[in-house]
Amino acid sequence: MTGYFIRRLLLIIPTFIGITIVIFFIVHLIPGGPVQRQLLLYLGEGHGVEIPTDAIEQWREYYGFDKPIYVRYATWFWNLLHFDFGKSWVSQEPVWDVIKSRFPVSVFLGVTGFLLSYLVCVPLGVWKAVKHGSAFDFASSVIIFVGYCIPGWALGTALLVLFGGGSFWSIFPLGGFRPDDWKSLDFFHKVTSQLHYMALPVFCYMIGEFARLTILTKNALLENLKQDYVRTAFAKGLGARRVIFGHALRNSLIPIATGLGHQISLILAGSFLIEKAFNINGMGLLGYDALVKRDYPVALGIMVISSVLMLLGNLLSDVLCAAVDPRIRFQ
Repeated sequence: MTGYFIRRLLLIIPTFIGITIVIFFIVHLIPGGPVQRQLLLYLGEGHGVEIPTDAIEQWREYYGFDKPIYVRYATWFWNLLHFDFGKSWVSQEPVWDVIKSRFPVSVFLGVTGFLLSYLVCVPLGVWKAVKHGSAFDFASSVIIFVGYCIPGWALGTALLVLFGGGSFWSIFPLGGFRPDDWKSLDFFHKVTSQLHYMALPVFCYMIGEFARLTILTKNALLENLKQDYVRTAFAKGLGARRVIFGHALRNSLIPIATGLGHQISLILAGSFLIEKAFNINGMGLLGYDALVKRDYPVALGIMVISSVLMLLGNLLSDVLCAAVDPRIRFQ
């Protein structure tokens, strides 16, 4: 199995190169690039004069568009190998510094939503499997699928209208990550304020995974409860609790562990639309603003980090599968 993981690690290299080629060419070939944006801004100010061709050429040279796209990619990728993401075209700051400042926000939001999803959905899925066909199973399924049909960002907008500051039920703030007087608060009020600000965003963040994870757990457990080894365990006189949690549940965790590693990229990358809806300055909102403002170095930096995490997450999923089920041996 060691050889398998070594091959997987080596396979990450060509896969990563292929991903960078695709995202670089897509980002640089979409219409409305930074030069066109500069032209629109200049004309929008109503100067009433024709823009000199020399000025346009200087803009193209500044952004590197005077070179062929494959030369631009080679230069960018060479700098990337030296951990140089370039400078933001908007703020003129190093891209890594811009992204690094948003890490804590997205990590907090992602890890909290990730942990709550698994802490709530796995026990709920187990209970639904045990109570399969009951009124509780039916009622919870209705609630789960209704929540699954509503996108997280749309639900966030609706919740802000209903419960945000200035609404009829003004319970939660309209947005932001923390209150403005955060540094002056004591520890207790910092905890309560953070919970107050993050309640709606975290709820919207985990709503998408809520149905998938719950139903996945339920179906996996139901499938294992039909197996011969479960019937044998019951025939030996073992209690239902021991059979379910000691035998069937462990095998049911295999499909859950398969998707566990994939969540790493989502934890750090954040959610573009949810962070936009709640005006949370995480990596998701940063990526959204970078695409809107055609800040290609920042957008590419976020996509590269997300791609690396996704590739490592796929490898971690295989490790988790082998850890959960000793029968799995990769060749």
